This record gives sequence, structure tokens and C-alpha cells, in this order.
Amino acid sequence: MSSSSIIGVDLGGTKTALARFDAETWEEQDCIRRETHADKKLEHVLNDLLVEIKKLRTKDTIAIGMGVPGLVELSTGVVLKMPNISGSENFPLKSWLEEKLGLPVFVDNDANCFALAEALRGAGKRHSAVVGITMGTGVGGGIVTYGKIFHGAHGYAAEVGHMLLKPGEPPYETADARGDVEQFFSGTAMGKRCKEAKRPEEYLEGEVCGFLQPIIFREIAWMCVNLVHLIDPSIIIFGGSAGRALASHLPEVEAELTAWLLPGTPVPELATAELKNAATMGAGLLTQWA
Repeated sequence: MSSSSIIGVDLGGTKTALARFDAETWEEQDCIRRETHADKKLEHVLNDLLVEIKKLRTKDTIAIGMGVPGLVELSTGVVLKMPNISGSENFPLKSWLEEKLGLPVFVDNDANCFALAEALRGAGKRHSAVVGITMGTGVGGGIVTYGKIFHGAHGYAAEVGHMLLKPGEPPYETADARGDVEQFFSGTAMGKRCKEAKRPEEYLEGEVCGFLQPIIFREIAWMCVNLVHLIDPSIIIFGGSAGRALASHLPEVEAELTAWLLPGTPVPELATAELKNAATMGAGLLTQWA
């Protein structure tokens, strides 16, 4: 048994998950899941979070890793903005938590955490270049090469949801005509594209939204074509509620991907997430491998 533990926190706009891991084996020792109550502003959210961290913390806890749904200035741990949590603009999250907890704290984007966990201990663990894409309430992304998150020049790389898919042509009527990926594949977007669905999984499973599925598979392939020609990943891993629902449809996506790639371009493996706790584990892994 290891003599130390790590706490990983996945702060979501709707739900928050926390888990304590053995720092050597990365076995999950304990976990907590709760509502975020983002409508009560950041101060309330963070005070609630401190209570839960203290419940999980043991005398051998040596660090905290945290994934947040927004942009993070990596050198300082300042959160530039979390769209679903008011009062989060330019908040010094790392230093605030370190002062309250007396432990080192590491903060990054939540999709980067997902990609890191899947790259090191999930579907991508034998791959040198991994792209992780989360398709849930929004669309996020992370790039991990040789075990390290690729952050770009300013820390904002892999914002897959904001890549343009059909510029000026979103799939539903809206004042925002960017036509970016999030307007096509987020849970909110797919709910507008198929109003008959009662739960996110129905967008990509069963007959309720059957008319939409071939279109979605083709559009996901288009997104992947751009990622393949830019990054040359050996695997692309899908997570989130809608992403996991792609599991039985990856052959259709791969067929479209192959058709649209330039001839001779290596086709990456397509997979869905293996880890049920990728978000919290990835946050914990920030403390050692970010």
C-alpha cells in the first residue's frame, strides 16, 4: 500500500465529483458526488466544495487536482471564466484553494483531465498521440502526446467545441451563427435538433432520433478529419453521455472518416472511454503528470 493519497475533483456546471486515489496504484479509495448549485455563484460553490474535500481528505493526502469547465491560465491557476458558474471570471482558484487547504493544488480544463486519464490508464494507454473528446452538456477536447497534455502557447489548446464545422450554418435557428462543433454535438444542440428525445443517449441510440443519426455520424467524421490532418493522432476517444453512446456506431463514423481523409492517410483508432472515473482520475493525475 502507498503511504500517500491524491484527491481529484471534477467541478461541473451541474454536478461535481470528488475521489481519493492511492498515489501509487491509482486505485479509487473513496468518492463523493453532489449537485454543484452553480446558480448560487462561485463563493457558495467553493465553500461547499471545501466541505466535501475535507470529508475525503486523510492525513496522508499530499495534493489536490481539479478539472474545471473553462479556460485556465496554467502558470498561475487563474480561471479566466467558467460559463455556467457566475462570479468565476479571473478567479485565482489555485492560490485560493492552497491557502484554504494547505496543500499543493493543480488546476486544468476538465476535458484535458479526461484525455489525460484515458491516455495514461484507459483506452489510449498504449498510444503516443491521443485526442479525447467529451460530448455532454458541451463539447470539450484534450490532446495528450507521450503522456503529457498539449496546452499550446497560452494553455488553451484543444478547444474542440469551438472549432468551426459549418461556418455561418448552425443546424438550428439562432442569433449565434458561428456554426462551431458545440452547436452540432453538445447535448443542448442535439436536443434542439431532435426534440423528441427524452434523454441524451436517445440522440444516438434507438429510433427516436433515427433520422438524425446518419447526419451526426458524417459530421463527427468531418470533425475527426480535421483533427487527423492537424495532429495525426493514433486514437480518438469519445466520452460524455453522448460520446459513450457512439460505442455501437463507431464503424459508421470510421467509414465516413476513411471516405473523407486524403488517400493514404493513416486512420486512427476510434474508441469510447474505458474509465468510469476518468474526470476525477485525470484531475488527480495532474499532480504528477500534467
